[in-house]
Amino acid sequence: MTTHTWGLLAILVLSIVALIALINSRLRLHPFLALTLVSLAAAVAAGEPAEKIAESLETGAGSILGDVGVTLAFGAMLGRLLSDSGATDRIARLIVHRAGRRSLPWYMAGAAFVIGVPMFFEVGLIVLLPLIFSVARRLRDDHGVKGSPYVALAAPAIAALCTLHGMVPPHPGPLIGVNGLHANLGLTIGVGLVCAIPTVILAGPVYGRWIAPRLDVRPDRALVAQFTGDRSADADAGTSADTTESGRPRRSVPTGWAVAAVLVPVVLMLLNTVADLVPALPAGLRHALALTGSPVVAMFFGLLFALFVVALPSGVGGEAIRDSLGESLRSVAGILLIIAGGGAFNQVLEDSGIGKAVESAASGAHLNVLVLGWLLALLLSFSTGSATVGIVAATGVLAPMAATESSLATSLLVVAIGAGSVGLNYVNHAGFWLVKESFGMTLGQATKSHTVIQTLVSVCGLLMTLLLSLLA
Repeated sequence: MTTHTWGLLAILVLSIVALIALINSRLRLHPFLALTLVSLAAAVAAGEPAEKIAESLETGAGSILGDVGVTLAFGAMLGRLLSDSGATDRIARLIVHRAGRRSLPWYMAGAAFVIGVPMFFEVGLIVLLPLIFSVARRLRDDHGVKGSPYVALAAPAIAALCTLHGMVPPHPGPLIGVNGLHANLGLTIGVGLVCAIPTVILAGPVYGRWIAPRLDVRPDRALVAQFTGDRSADADAGTSADTTESGRPRRSVPTGWAVAAVLVPVVLMLLNTVADLVPALPAGLRHALALTGSPVVAMFFGLLFALFVVALPSGVGGEAIRDSLGESLRSVAGILLIIAGGGAFNQVLEDSGIGKAVESAASGAHLNVLVLGWLLALLLSFSTGSATVGIVAATGVLAPMAATESSLATSLLVVAIGAGSVGLNYVNHAGFWLVKESFGMTLGQATKSHTVIQTLVSVCGLLMTLLLSLLA
C-alpha cells in the first residue's frame, strides 16, 4: 500500500477513536453532533476540497433520511397504533393462550418475534412486559422451569426482539445496511430470517432455561401491578380488563387482523422480490409490486391498514390516535438525527477516498468481509452505546468492498453488520437499563442475562452468515 493509503487509514482509525471519545467523554456529546464533527474533521484531514465538504455532509444526511427516515417514521407510528389499540397484546396472548407450562418460553419467543417486526427493542419489551409479568405465575410451580420465571420468560423476549432489531429488515438498522450496501431488500429479509430463527432459539429459550435457575430475580411488586393493570402481582394471566386509555372497554378486533397489520409491510416487500424472480409476470403487475414493495410505501400501507382495520375499530378515538402518532414521532427524533449524522459520515468516507483505502487494505490482507463488518459494528456499538452508530459507520466503511460482491454476499454482510451491532450490550446502552430496572435486577444479574443474551445473538448471527456464505 502507498503512503497516501496508510494516511487515509490512519485518519479513519483516529475518526473512530474520536467518535467514541466524544460520545463517552465527560462531554457526553450527542451522537449526531459527534458524527457531524468527526465527519467534518475527517474530510478536512483527508484533503477533500473545502467547497465539496458541505455538499458531502448534506448529500449523505439527506440521502439516508430519504431512504430510511420516512420509513422509520411510519414504522414508529405503526408500532404505536398496534400497541395503543391492544393489537400487540392480543397477538401475544393468542400465542401463549394454549401453551403448556414447559412450552411457555418458546411461545413467548414466538410472540416477541411477531411483535418485534415493526417495533424497536425498547418499545417491544415495554409492550411485552404486562404479558411477561402476568404469565410468570404459570411457571412458578413448574419443575421443568426452575429458578426465576421472569428470567425464563424475559430471555426469549429479549433474544427475539434484539435479533429482529439488528438482523431483519424493515427495522431501521438493517434497512440502513440495505441502502448503504445496495443490497436486495427481499433477499436480505429472507437471509435475515434464516439466520434469526436458530439464533433466537439458542439465545432465548435454550439459554433462558439454563440461566433461570441461577438468577433469583423478583421485579418490584408495585411495578408488576402497574403493568398488569393495578391488580395483584400474583394474578393469573388474562384476568385484567382490556380497556382504552380513557377507561372504556376496548372493542374486540379479530386477532387475525392484528397479525395482518404487523405483516403487511414485510409481505409487500417480499412480493416485490418474488416479482423480480418471475420474468413471466405482466409488466403492469410488476410495476405495481415494485411500487408497493418499496420500503417507504410498504410501511405506509401497513400503517394505513393498522389505522383503519385495527385502531379505529378498537374504539381508540381520532384525537387520541393523533396524539399517539405525534408522540411516536417525537420518540424517534433522536434516532433520525443519528441516522442523518451516520449518512454524512458515510458520504465523507466515500468522497474523501477513505472507503477505497479500506477496500484496498482489506483485500490485500485477505480479511473476511463478514467478520470485518461484524467486528466494526460490535466495537462501535459497544463503545458508543448505540447500535445505530455501529451499523451506519460499519456500512460506510465497507460499502466500497460490497460493490463487487454477489447479491447473496451483500445481504449476508448486512446481516453480519446488524448482528455485530447488538453484541456486548452493556451499561452505556438504554436497553440494558430498561431490562435491569424493569425486572429489579442487580448489575451482575443484568449482565448475566441481558448482556449475555444479546452477545449470544451477535455471535450466532455471525456464525449463521459465515455458514450461508459457503453458498455465495
